[in-house]
Amino acid sequence: MKGTNFSNPSAFTLLGFSDQPQLEMVLLLVISIIYILTLMGNTMIILVSYLNPKLHTPMYFFLSNLSFLDLCFTTSIAPQMLWNLKGPEKTISYAGCVIQLYIVLGLGSTECVLLTVMAYDRFSAICRPLHYDVIMHPKLLQQLAAVAWTSGFVESTVQTVLIFQLPLCSHHRVDDFMCEVPALLKIACGDTTFLENELSIATVLYVVTPLGLILVSYGCIIRSMLRVKSAEGRRKAFGTCGSHLIVVVLFFGTVISVYIQPKSKYTQNHRKFITFFYTVVTPSFNPLIYTLRNKDVKFALKRLLGRDSR
Repeated sequence: MKGTNFSNPSAFTLLGFSDQPQLEMVLLLVISIIYILTLMGNTMIILVSYLNPKLHTPMYFFLSNLSFLDLCFTTSIAPQMLWNLKGPEKTISYAGCVIQLYIVLGLGSTECVLLTVMAYDRFSAICRPLHYDVIMHPKLLQQLAAVAWTSGFVESTVQTVLIFQLPLCSHHRVDDFMCEVPALLKIACGDTTFLENELSIATVLYVVTPLGLILVSYGCIIRSMLRVKSAEGRRKAFGTCGSHLIVVVLFFGTVISVYIQPKSKYTQNHRKFITFFYTVVTPSFNPLIYTLRNKDVKFALKRLLGRDSR
């Protein structure tokens, strides 16, 4: 690009919500509370799933993976946000930006695959109950979890390497509160066509395809549920899937808004709030959703807290 300066930055400025200083103090308080709740809620899910023998099932194995992922996801973003919100310095080092992007992309991609695996688990439990224990044997559980984590970070490695090979404009101001692909593409001064095409392919592989598989799984689940004659049976079947479906809607709905919707549909501030929702808010909702809608988890929590001696 003619007349543009290129440089290798030592740090980036994260603009975040700096154009709305009155909002920053509110966000500092809100994010602090949400981060604490996320740490407590997801840690509790992991503990009860590990300590209670009744929860040593495929569903809670994957739920523990999801909770651990959410802990890492939020921790890769929230502390940096809090640090930038509390003072005038709103920077992140070059190495810190690379690491944050790598972790966020890896965990985000992993969650897409993991939610698909969880849908397959529910499909097997409801549509093939007599063969469930044979299908979801411990070795397969470990293999499915390994595929989710490995595929997520393979995608992250490719994306991170490609984006930081682009020449960056000299101002190094990232118009977001974190290092994320759409914001970093905006400060690239070179031709981004190849990377945008690669990002489109990755979006199809890690967002559209998993969501399609989840919808197919739930289509089969609903059809199977409609064959159940008793209302109690249908209610029980829906109860085992409702929590997962809510998490899927919250996560994929916001991710699609950031990565698939046309760029002109939302203002940049709207995009920041959507990104904030799926990276910081959603991980705090997951423990609440699974706890409120699941009697087994509520009972295990009571036992862990010593409120039920049975």
